[in-house]
Amino acid sequence: RHDNICGGPLQMASQATGRHSHARIAPLRVAKKITGLRLFPDAERRMNKDLGDIGGDCLAVSQFTLLGDARKGRRPSFTGAMDPEGASTAFDRFVAMLEEATGRRVPTGVFGAHMDVDLVNDGPVTLILEAANLPA
Repeated sequence: RHDNICGGPLQMASQATGRHSHARIAPLRVAKKITGLRLFPDAERRMNKDLGDIGGDCLAVSQFTLLGDARKGRRPSFTGAMDPEGASTAFDRFVAMLEEATGRRVPTGVFGAHMDVDLVNDGPVTLILEAANLPA
């Protein structure tokens, strides 16, 4: 995948996706959760619409090899991050599941590359989704 996303505007869910090296997750379950989240406003400006409701897109940015733990000290530890080969395979599988869940192509950028990602955050919302805590 080598997508250079320029321009817009698009209504999109943007996500930085990380995974611990020992994580055992079901990528389809996570993809369905992400695409089904009601993140977008309805006529009353309540978060009641998901990507499908608004005809939106999804941009996936891999952070699999950069998942850091900053609970101790001042320097993040990356020892729990996935190795690049496993991470690339896992990320590709996850993107395929997002595409299955949305019925649309999901742009990704370049795995492992240094990327400048610009976005306009329309709203004060940041969510943390931990796959281990998702219901089966």
